[in-house]
Amino acid sequence: MSGSVAVISEAVHSATDLVASVIAYLSVQASDTPPDEDHPFGHGKIESISSLAEAVLIFAAGLYVIYEAVLKLNANHPAPANVKIAIGVMGFSALSNFFLARHLRRVGLETDSQALVADAHHLNTDVLTSVGVFTGLILTHFTRLPWLDPVTGLVVAGLILRAGYLLCRDSILPLMDTRLPVSEEDLIRQVLNDEPRVLGYHKLRTRKSGSQRHVDIHVQIDDECTLVEAHDFTEELEDM
Repeated sequence: MSGSVAVISEAVHSATDLVASVIAYLSVQASDTPPDEDHPFGHGKIESISSLAEAVLIFAAGLYVIYEAVLKLNANHPAPANVKIAIGVMGFSALSNFFLARHLRRVGLETDSQALVADAHHLNTDVLTSVGVFTGLILTHFTRLPWLDPVTGLVVAGLILRAGYLLCRDSILPLMDTRLPVSEEDLIRQVLNDEPRVLGYHKLRTRKSGSQRHVDIHVQIDDECTLVEAHDFTEELEDM
């Protein structure tokens, strides 16, 4: 209705949100599936794969916005009409995405779900882009400068591409079996250092798969311990 390339770009971005949310929903369900014969470590990495798919969608949306904005700039497109309607829609979009993103991030952190946190990150980008489009439309309305609308679209595209890069980076790390954060490894070392029955340890290796953390370590204990005692002690250490 308004003919605004910035609003169209935000519509494309929001359309990818719908697809991304469906991907996140399916991946969270699949990652919760218990380990089986073919996947003895579980299915947690499905969340990382879904987050990577979301990143691809974000990149595609950003490139499309750039394409539309450049076309409008080259064609000297007139300033959009019905700007007031577009301003109202973008304001509502920013508010709704803000509250939804907060809710998704809270649930994602509580459940340690990378897919939900990624979806929240995606929606947070929507908040920024919606505010950017909202501001650009107001400036266009008062200045009547036609180039402000596609330029706003280019700024939105930059934010979209940055979000895609960050999400892509965070998705690839678990797939590469990157170690856990230093703060989490320090907690593991603290447990071992505080336990008097642990005489020494080495070869600490950690990784994350979905919401699950895997730790592999060689622990030295008293030579006089029986195999049963050593097994029971291992169970205690895992619970710590």
